[in-house]
Amino acid sequence: MTIIKKIFFIFILTIICPFQFVLPKLSDVNTFIRVDNYFNNVNTDKARYSPGDTVNFNIVFNNQMSGASLLVKYFHLNDEIFEQTIDLNQVSNVSWNWKTPQYDFRGYLVEIFLIQGNQIVDQTNIAVDVSSTWNYYPRYGFLSNYPSLSQDSIQSIIETLNRYHINGIQFYDWQYKHNMPLDGTPQDPAPYWNDIANRTVYFSTVKGFIDEAHKFNIKTMAYNLLYGAYSNAYLDGVPDQWGLYKDTNHQNRWMYSLPSGWASNLYFMDPSNKAWQAYLFTQEKKVFEALPFDGWHVDQVGDPGTVYNYQGQSVNVANSFRDFLQTAKDSLSVPLVMNAVNQYGQSDILKAPVDFLYTEVWDPNTSFSDLINIIVKNNTLSNGNLKTVLAAYVNYNLSNNPGFFNMPGVLFLDAAIFAAGASHIELGEHMLGNEYFPNNNLKMSDDLQRKLINYYDFMVAYENLLRDSVSMKQINITSTSNYHFSFFPPAQGNIWYLPYGKGNRDIIHFINFVKANSMGWRDANGTQTTPDTLLNIQITACVAAKVSRVWLASPDFEDGSPEDLSFTQQNDSVIFIIPKLNYWDMVVIEYSDSTTSINNNSNKNNLGDYFKLQQNYPNPFNPETTIDYQLPFGSQVVLKVYDILGNNIATLVNKEQRPGNYEVKFNSQLNKNNKQLASGIYFYTIQAGDYIETKKLVLLK
Repeated sequence: MTIIKKIFFIFILTIICPFQFVLPKLSDVNTFIRVDNYFNNVNTDKARYSPGDTVNFNIVFNNQMSGASLLVKYFHLNDEIFEQTIDLNQVSNVSWNWKTPQYDFRGYLVEIFLIQGNQIVDQTNIAVDVSSTWNYYPRYGFLSNYPSLSQDSIQSIIETLNRYHINGIQFYDWQYKHNMPLDGTPQDPAPYWNDIANRTVYFSTVKGFIDEAHKFNIKTMAYNLLYGAYSNAYLDGVPDQWGLYKDTNHQNRWMYSLPSGWASNLYFMDPSNKAWQAYLFTQEKKVFEALPFDGWHVDQVGDPGTVYNYQGQSVNVANSFRDFLQTAKDSLSVPLVMNAVNQYGQSDILKAPVDFLYTEVWDPNTSFSDLINIIVKNNTLSNGNLKTVLAAYVNYNLSNNPGFFNMPGVLFLDAAIFAAGASHIELGEHMLGNEYFPNNNLKMSDDLQRKLINYYDFMVAYENLLRDSVSMKQINITSTSNYHFSFFPPAQGNIWYLPYGKGNRDIIHFINFVKANSMGWRDANGTQTTPDTLLNIQITACVAAKVSRVWLASPDFEDGSPEDLSFTQQNDSVIFIIPKLNYWDMVVIEYSDSTTSINNNSNKNNLGDYFKLQQNYPNPFNPETTIDYQLPFGSQVVLKVYDILGNNIATLVNKEQRPGNYEVKFNSQLNKNNKQLASGIYFYTIQAGDYIETKKLVLLK
């Protein structure tokens, strides 16, 4: 960057940022003496921000600080975008703010250095998610216990979830009955009631959690089954004729027996029955009138096998999900999420207006390979438009008794899920180890809590490389180090590498299974071993263009800060050294903007960098806009436009095309349903061979 450009850049930042811009101070600092006992905690005031919002930071110190300063550096990926200093004079905590850039769906890492004299004595990091909608990068948590709680207790729980950047909460088993979730009326709800386990639920606590979550820009989802009813549901207007049966003579109801002392067993209704739908949606409307929930988390229990309606006709339950959800959307007009238990019904669920895909994982999907296959399948089925959240219960057998989670099992599971582009519902008032969410037998150690904060910071800071229109690709890896590497499936005793491509970057994840005693993700009995930290691993990666930069980031080191790596390039290979690998490292290879093929015989899977999907113009538009794209080789091309719920509203291209540059028009008045499109955010996605990319367009009337 030239001096003139630097001066201009500084001038712009002084306008858009609330603190005076200062030149970098790290060059003035002689030593970095990491003491690690100054920072108590660092927080932001929201889990998610819209473009241009102001982030309010707060740091609490372990002791009063005087004669020191903070150096705060803001990064998007490996590029520093802003820097500021804050003086500390006789303070035990400090607050400041930062106005976010006007880019949507971006993650940022904020490095915070404590400086005394000319020495850096401590560092802490935190991440910031700038996303106008929560479902683009869902980070789902839960609540499951609603006794009479003070406002301080409610605030403390939500503040903890906010520190993990949880942007949506599933309110599990908050309801009175499954077939009548609200006790009382919307105008006069009962002050408390018993849930199905006969635990007392306080209306004020549920409402308090919702209100507190909204302060942190966290969405709240009311849990309920789509077909659950109590044994006495007939007293509430639910006749047996709406039920599902295991026989053709309606003698044997499909039901779940629950422990003695619970309010009822669960009896399952036919979700395709229109009378049941109308009844249940009326009950759910009362919920949204009485409580300011944002949406409905719809649950099921998986494949029932062969079941029949009251008339003795066979019912394909999975085939009813799409209609049920669409009717629910039309009736309630709220966001929806539905659990696909072990992927049961997922292909129909994703065709409905759901915010993202949610899979509860059970046997036989027991290996890390199975998890990755679920994530890849969800991506493929939704054309990359819906993100995945997995409900995957770690240390499952241990959860039967009090104890602690096994940290290696937890971190390996999260590393695999996050690296593959999904997220994991696991955090609430406690951590999940069981499908019955109130089960809180297992606790997190202090060390695990600290590590998970780093992992969630990492997922947010690098969300654009983990979850934003990246596509898996084949990259050949070799090493002179004494370790074995596996691509897919991941193998015990190996370093697993998972490569992706996006634009002019390749992203390669390395997960250290060298000492793993199992490749089962559940680590049911808590026996997974702690990995050794591997040092100075030389990597040779095949590339197809000129490399401009190689850098690394890890949630296990330096709180996720990026680090440039030295590299050498020899024809179609780049060589670099990973300085250390504990659980998970992410290496990013960046290519020159004017990428040209080094090896004309390169596999097409490595050519994603030569595709180009341009930003539409004009943008915003009304009613017509132009989309340009470039193909490096002939392939079947599909270009579609979707609304923010993932509904396909227009297919612009679906045919074989030769290499070259292409231009296509999109007219908002000529869409799939021939309806006037409302102003708002839409997305267009191109798929050509193995290349997939998505961009946003804005219709403004």
